[in-house]
Amino acid sequence: MNNPTRTLAVLIAFALPSAASAQNPGTVAKPAGPPVIETGGLNPGDAIRIVVWRKPEFSGDFLIAANGTVIHPLYREVQVTGVPIYVVEDRLRTFLTKYETAPQFVIQALVRIIVGGEVRKPDLYSVPPETTITQAITLAGGPTDQGELRQVRVIRDRQEVKIDLSKPDSEAGVLQIRSGDQVLVGRKSKSFLTVIGPISSTIAAAAAITTVIRRR
Repeated sequence: MNNPTRTLAVLIAFALPSAASAQNPGTVAKPAGPPVIETGGLNPGDAIRIVVWRKPEFSGDFLIAANGTVIHPLYREVQVTGVPIYVVEDRLRTFLTKYETAPQFVIQALVRIIVGGEVRKPDLYSVPPETTITQAITLAGGPTDQGELRQVRVIRDRQEVKIDLSKPDSEAGVLQIRSGDQVLVGRKSKSFLTVIGPISSTIAAAAAITTVIRRR
């Protein structure tokens, strides 16, 4: 049986950036305010939604190129990977001031994840970084009849953690995704089929024999 304290410690370590990264003097300081869960930022292949007030030519959902810039004739000079989203917002504001004195805009990161295994709609999804593991599975149609929510694997940065989502109050349910995550729902044990299968076969055989006897 898993130790709940140890499991929670693994989830916290899995969700938060390493201490070495946090103490890196080259890291940009976060603005003052309430604690924010680091989402890992944008990566090539992700997308960013930009809505600029009264500027439809600057608004839309744009993919992130391999070099970390926005795929757009104008935004392509803006580097958006490798930094927190608030830094991306500052860079976009600086860029937009070339065209408007006080630009009014909102942005939303859309990170790319894979949801697979025993879900009804396994696919590649682009979702906001605040999306939880539970919400990602729901987006994929939820578990199939053979899906086992006690055996969910999350693969992140070549590391894997197994979480149990069978309990509504599970701490794992609020774990947020990051760009590039793979969320894989496991399959139920075959023990049920091992027991029920032979029984159903026996019943079917007995029914067949009964039919033959009656025909005689």
